[in-house]
Amino acid sequence: MAEALLRARFASRARGTVESAGISALVGRPADPLAVELLAGRGIDLSRHRARQLTPELIGRADLVLVMEAAQQQAIERLSKAARGRVHRLGRFGGFEVEDPYRLPRAAFERALRQIERGLDDFDRAFWKAA
Repeated sequence: MAEALLRARFASRARGTVESAGISALVGRPADPLAVELLAGRGIDLSRHRARQLTPELIGRADLVLVMEAAQQQAIERLSKAARGRVHRLGRFGGFEVEDPYRLPRAAFERALRQIERGLDDFDRAFWKAA
């Protein structure tokens, strides 16, 4: 959901590339139907998304890596020492973590989507609108 929302924000500003990958990805699997449905309600098509594994090469190409939880940040920094300083939690400015809704009911996906949007808004104010 975060990738699709960020890509939609950047598309209107002609900004860089947005990619997503997981630390423990179910490689090749589509997005959860609840995520697809929620984003469709915002005019974003997530139906073609397929999960992929995060690699040191992907990290190396990134200027910024956004994660949901502090544990993910630590795992990425262990995977690639070069990632330090470029990995940030979406909830960094608001002091929160985005709760993983995987295998949870719709309310958990709605909550995660609100948290992602809040985190992107915070990054927008802190970095992208200033640039």
